[in-house]
Amino acid sequence: MPYDLMDIDINRLNLTDLDMYQCGMQICRPNHSWGPGIRDHFLIHYIFEGEGIFEINNKTYQLQAGDGFLIPPDTITYYEAKRDNPWHYAWVGFNGIKAESYLKQANLTLNNPIFSVTETSFIKKCFTKMISTQELIRSREIRLTGLLYIFLSHLIEIRENNSSDNNDIDRTELYIKEIINFIAKNYYRKISITEIADHIGLDRSYMWSIFNESLHTSPQQFLINFRIDKSCELMKKKNLSIADISRSVGYQDPLTFSKTFKKIKGIPPSKYRKDLYNK
Repeated sequence: MPYDLMDIDINRLNLTDLDMYQCGMQICRPNHSWGPGIRDHFLIHYIFEGEGIFEINNKTYQLQAGDGFLIPPDTITYYEAKRDNPWHYAWVGFNGIKAESYLKQANLTLNNPIFSVTETSFIKKCFTKMISTQELIRSREIRLTGLLYIFLSHLIEIRENNSSDNNDIDRTELYIKEIINFIAKNYYRKISITEIADHIGLDRSYMWSIFNESLHTSPQQFLINFRIDKSCELMKKKNLSIADISRSVGYQDPLTFSKTFKKIKGIPPSKYRKDLYNK
């Protein structure tokens, strides 16, 4: 049965990690403004010169060169250039499955929509390259997406400059997600807790403490449970031996895998598989 276009929520067709919507650069006239209004995607402005105001969430921010501001989707905002010193800014609009997550890593949220960058050359270069992609014919979309990743990664790296980094709850939640994400991407190989801590940029003891406090288990036990759960999924593949499954989830020694599996599940992997087939 064909789809009826009216039954499709176009705003939910946002299925890729990042989608570039728009980008540009403008030297504004005195009192140039936009809004009040809403957008259906994320929009970041960065100010190279001049001043202006930004209103969001019942707050008004006085901004100047070196500042940037985030407009989240479906949020009423208003911004206006100063009469005597109008701003020159660039903007980039985007959305995607991971857009909000990346912005949180940069400490940019509805409650903390402002950031400051004292060294403007890198960001200006990013925007200049984005705008120059108009000259490309076949690869513009992929080039723009790559530059967007670079731009957001820079904001994440300088997040210490942003005020919400003082929010320990948000920061801890971010660390937990990064730890779990690292495990999910690397469980199949030999990894250590020290390697995870180094990747996240945390002291091993501190990482253990926040992880255990949040999830009531250690990173090591979480890794073990994750591997065993993955092995249970692989048990459904009849063409894989127990040894094959063992290696696929990070255990080079099938005996060690079998002992660990039995400790977690209460039965050996061979019995688990047999019961699975007999269901």
